[in-house]
Amino acid sequence: MKVSAHDLRALILRALPEEPSAYGGRMEPRHVYFPPSHIKALRPDAMVVIGIRGSGKSFWWSALQEPPIRTMIAQIDRSIQIEERTEVHIGFGQVSRIENYPDKDTIRSLLRAGKSPRMLWKTVAVWNLLSDRLDPMRGWQARIDWVEEHPEEIARHLEEKDRELQRKGAWALILFDAMEQAAEDRETMYDLIRGLLQIALELRPTQRIRLKCFLRPDQFDESRVATFPDASKVIASRVSLNWTRPDLYGLLWQYLANAENADEFREWAEQKAKIRWDLIRVNGQIIYQWPRKMREEEESHRSLFHQIAGPWMGRDPKRGFPYTWLPGHLADAHGRTSPRSFLIALRAAAEDTEKRYPDHRFALHYESIKRGVQRASQIRVDELREDYPWLEDLMRPLRGLVVPCDFQEIKRRWREQNVVEALKQKKMLPPSIEEGEEGLRKDLEAMGIFLRMEDGRVNIPDVFRIGYGLGRRGGVKPIREA
Repeated sequence: MKVSAHDLRALILRALPEEPSAYGGRMEPRHVYFPPSHIKALRPDAMVVIGIRGSGKSFWWSALQEPPIRTMIAQIDRSIQIEERTEVHIGFGQVSRIENYPDKDTIRSLLRAGKSPRMLWKTVAVWNLLSDRLDPMRGWQARIDWVEEHPEEIARHLEEKDRELQRKGAWALILFDAMEQAAEDRETMYDLIRGLLQIALELRPTQRIRLKCFLRPDQFDESRVATFPDASKVIASRVSLNWTRPDLYGLLWQYLANAENADEFREWAEQKAKIRWDLIRVNGQIIYQWPRKMREEEESHRSLFHQIAGPWMGRDPKRGFPYTWLPGHLADAHGRTSPRSFLIALRAAAEDTEKRYPDHRFALHYESIKRGVQRASQIRVDELREDYPWLEDLMRPLRGLVVPCDFQEIKRRWREQNVVEALKQKKMLPPSIEEGEEGLRKDLEAMGIFLRMEDGRVNIPDVFRIGYGLGRRGGVKPIREA
């Protein structure tokens, strides 16, 4: 059968969200995709889950709170040990829930009053797990005082809770996310994360109670947060949220296949890619997924995407191929591509094609895909500005620079604007600020923003370069300041 370019473009615009963020909206089972590394991360014994911004940390923090999605997880893979009856409690997150956990201002007040991060998070865990067994008590100061004064009573209650969960064959999870929202400076954030990991370790001997901590790579600095006895037992549980190229396209197909009025697309995709959709039923709803046995077979993904975007990123093969070009230009220096950036770029490409090339013979024009990368880069830079307030001070002096370039040119620009000394006056500092420009280079390489080439020069991946206004000969044009 044939589906027109216009219909495919309309489907992309209908299916892909304008803002693919986990916060502020209800999680829908039809949008839940399971890369292999994420299946490992969802298991209760994975107490530390590491991921870059947009990789799925906050998505899973939100999704695990939804019983229908837990039901879906059980259908996908029973070995994950998550199901609808799993108890899910919220220990911290970006959405304020003062009864579940203290907010940033309350945390600051508690720490100033001499409360330790470990005792703070132990109280949060206790009050989430045992609220039905304890006398009501308002105020986190009073709750911490009570927990400090009644260790034996709490231990007995936790043992009873664990035995009850064992009898039911169920788990209790306490989820922590957005730890950057808990502190005003980096050292306090590390102290809070260290205390959190200590409680994760202390609950580990229970059979059915686990903390699950979603952290960015820079927040899991072992030299700062794993400095307590037996920390290695928590570190060993660490799982990273990774997205392969087939995973990114599998996510795209899931959005398209489960959109409204997508019957023709599903039939067309089966014919073009020679597949048969996997079906899952959740609460009476049928969810279509790319065949699990074919997830890593790239040729089927490639052939289908090239039916949508055309075979080349220009007028001939020398310009590259859309299937590899798009995720490649959205990857950081470590090769990590955020699925959020991927979906943003595709939606922006569809919008641009509809506006500029409505009669194009493919649903996505190659020039529009480039503009989609520009849009994704700008949003990625905006996200970095939120997570790392100091980063703008490092990147602003580099605007207009053409990369790859010698690091001496970057140092010269930083020195002209006295960047190192200016950064030292701020609360949230780069981890290696005391090492000067070389320390800053190391931090940016760890974040995947700088790439050290074999000849020592610095390159910057397009997903950052474009949004920060740097150039590259023959590359996608940077975004200019208004």
